[in-house]
Amino acid sequence: MKRTLILGKDQHEVELLHQGGGTTLVWEGQSHAIDILELESGCYSILMDGRSVEVRLDQAKSPDPEAHAYNAMLHDGAYHFALVDPRRALLSGSGSAGAGGGLLMSPMPGKIVKLLVKAGDQVQEGQTLLVMEAMKMQNELKTSTPGTVTIVHVQEGATVETGASLVTVVAPEA
Repeated sequence: MKRTLILGKDQHEVELLHQGGGTTLVWEGQSHAIDILELESGCYSILMDGRSVEVRLDQAKSPDPEAHAYNAMLHDGAYHFALVDPRRALLSGSGSAGAGGGLLMSPMPGKIVKLLVKAGDQVQEGQTLLVMEAMKMQNELKTSTPGTVTIVHVQEGATVETGASLVTVVAPEA
């Protein structure tokens, strides 16, 4: 199950894979074998990379009714985060970073032909971020909000699948 984890203003691609009796967490493309044990309702012991951490999770309200929001209590503090199905951005944004900025995701499989931005660039609403070739056509993928490019997830020449992370844009503070 692939999800976009929203932690504050940061977005991360995460996926939990259950195979061969074990669980693997893929975080930003890095695989980690994990073991999760529910100690009691809402309280979990997670073993990852030889380290154990106890996590208490409480479901939280979210302004986005389709986001799964949680409050997590760990040994070093409390965190609020949300998990969102990355395919939602494809349906609502049609290949653009949506209102408030966000993650530009690939609306189709294709090849990145040209990157027009880099991390730190300021972008305007409707600005083309990259050119992607799909089905022998070149498609301009744009942002629908002004902001700052924080992460470029791909390189020119890369082949990507539908839903792949391409560019993260953060909207300016109001």
